[in-house]
Amino acid sequence: MSGAQVVQFARIHFELNPLTDLDLVGQVKYCWQRWGEGNVLLVLDDVIIYKEIVPYLPPSCTRFKVLLTSRKHFGQIKKLSLDVLQPPAALELLRELVDDERVDLTPLPPSLAGKGEFSSPPLQGEGLGERSIGEVVALQLCERLGYLPLGIELVGRYLARKQDLSLAEMLQRLEKKKLKERSLSQPEENMTAQRSVETAFELSWQELNDTDKQLACLLSLFAAAPIPWELVESCLPDVDAEELEESRDRKLLNLHLLQRKQKGIYQLHPLLREFFQAKLQAPPFEEDSGDLKQAFAAVMIAVIKDIPYNPTLELITAVSPAIPHLAEVAKNLIQYVSDEDLIWAFYGNARFYYGQGLYDKAAPWLEECLKVIKKRLGEEHLNVATSLNNLASLYKSQGRYADAEPLYQQALQLMRHLRGEEHPYLATSLNSLAELYRFQGRYADAEPLHLQALQLRRHLLGEEHPAVAESLNNLALLYYYQGRYTEAEPLALRAIELDKQFLGEKYPDLATDIHNLALIYRAQGRYSEAEPLFLQALKLKQFLLPEDHPLLVHTIYALGYMYREQGRYSEAETFSIKALELDKRLLGEEHPDVALSLNNLALLYSDQGRYSEAEPLYLQALDICEQRLGVNHPHTITCRENLASLRAAIASQQ
Repeated sequence: MSGAQVVQFARIHFELNPLTDLDLVGQVKYCWQRWGEGNVLLVLDDVIIYKEIVPYLPPSCTRFKVLLTSRKHFGQIKKLSLDVLQPPAALELLRELVDDERVDLTPLPPSLAGKGEFSSPPLQGEGLGERSIGEVVALQLCERLGYLPLGIELVGRYLARKQDLSLAEMLQRLEKKKLKERSLSQPEENMTAQRSVETAFELSWQELNDTDKQLACLLSLFAAAPIPWELVESCLPDVDAEELEESRDRKLLNLHLLQRKQKGIYQLHPLLREFFQAKLQAPPFEEDSGDLKQAFAAVMIAVIKDIPYNPTLELITAVSPAIPHLAEVAKNLIQYVSDEDLIWAFYGNARFYYGQGLYDKAAPWLEECLKVIKKRLGEEHLNVATSLNNLASLYKSQGRYADAEPLYQQALQLMRHLRGEEHPYLATSLNSLAELYRFQGRYADAEPLHLQALQLRRHLLGEEHPAVAESLNNLALLYYYQGRYTEAEPLALRAIELDKQFLGEKYPDLATDIHNLALIYRAQGRYSEAEPLFLQALKLKQFLLPEDHPLLVHTIYALGYMYREQGRYSEAETFSIKALELDKRLLGEEHPDVALSLNNLALLYSDQGRYSEAEPLYLQALDICEQRLGVNHPHTITCRENLASLRAAIASQQ
């Protein structure tokens, strides 16, 4: 707004003629004093420098109201921040610009066809109600535009003019051309806004200094997710922390180029992220972009290295904000990761999901890890062996024993070739393969490997080491399955002692140790000793792990089994049903652990004479065991014998 505009408006609409000997400020004041009657709303659009308009503002009184629109903050002036649209409102705006029929009849994009994401419409979206395929594609289009009203209006009007262009095709064009897509770069003639999205961003970009621009470019490397500020500071250790805060607060936030989500957490709009990424690839930042990307990748990987193999819920929660950004490194910046850290770009993501028992989410990361490691480092590298071992362990947890075995064997062979017969990594491979053999019921094959791993760890690491505790615990568990309880007990007790010494009282491995000792006591009928240990293990797991975790289910299952043996049927049924429900939900309907839970519940019903309820459970358990474990696995034999006993009991009653 200029003072001349106020004077001109007053002359035309109110026939006011300020004295010519007054300066412009005086003429404007003359007009405000003689303005027409009634309440007045003065709207000033896109104000850049507030102090330049102050002399021309109306007097402070109740009938004059002033509304400013700006990309900046102006001190103590009362403000109303305009956020992007919510998904339902964004869809409504798009529908107003594009015929409803075009939205409803939008076909599935070819890139998604056959993948099953939209195989059974209508769909259910969070807070969106049921949606057809066409509406889902429309919402994807709105999401791609970051729910930005200007972006949706530009694209919507473009679609309205291009009658033969589907929403799905528009979405693909945006993915390919980003901000350069014609619909975002050429406003329609009848639009109020006459700037493209990129031009609007460019106005704010020109107000940034070099430090501001470097910060903006760095932020664009993060995933399209909330960004912890401490990670940003770690990526620019040579820049003064207060200077970074000034760039963030006085420039990026003030110009609405960055959004504060909560204390210490910030986020870029998706389109701004693309804009800054393009700036990073252009002069003057192009030459230094590689260094910035390397620093970013190194920081993300350093965060994930602190997660242990079995992380606690507290650690999982602490590292969660960094996970989308680590995934961004693995997906789009892997060439900037050093050979030494290459495995962590993938294994870190996998460990995060594996530690929560989310095996299906962990698997793709470990599978991709093996491919990338082999491609960059060659077939004979230590990290290839590690990747093979990690992937095999994941398959084992999924009950995919046949897939896991050749990977374990390859890892062991390669480890021997690269590190010889005396190396801690060899002990890890031996222990892993031995554990698989135990899961497969091949106890005779497992024992010599466990003994060799234990001996090697004692020799290389000493008698007191967490790895020694792991070997002791695994060997104790093997002896438990073989019925060698007197040999198992001292090993389990020693494992608990070592883990308490090195890991402390609150750690998932200690909970597993206590659980295994309780198994040994239960198998000997020492229920008064077993029960408090099971309950202690359960309490620890509930405190340390996510509420739905396979390790937690193991103890719930074991308590149900023990209560059945004690004739405490009501308690047994509660725990057994809970274990079965969790196993099915967490591991899938065909996992061997599901078979054990089915068998356990069937045993409970058999003991109570509820034969009609027990038989179908035995049949399901036997079918899973035969399919997943083989006809000669100990668990399969047990299920078969239990079913035979049930049928004999039924026959005796007839």
